[in-house]
Amino acid sequence: MILFAAVVFFQVINLPVEFNASSRAREQLVAQGIIAGNEEHYVAKVLNAAALTYVAATLQSIMTLAYYLFILLGDRR
Repeated sequence: MILFAAVVFFQVINLPVEFNASSRAREQLVAQGIIAGNEEHYVAKVLNAAALTYVAATLQSIMTLAYYLFILLGDRR
């Protein structure tokens, strides 16, 4: 349980890094001329959606941790 909680904590701490990486990737794609300026909006949407997959995975991990904690601590009377 402690190890799983550590993984969940790491995922929560890592979320801002993922959003920053998406932002930097978009900037690099424009700076290197890989995408045109008018395509930046669409690329931003795709990269934001990719970053949101990490949010979904983190929320799922938090809920799984809560589930296991409720099982572990649930019926103690």
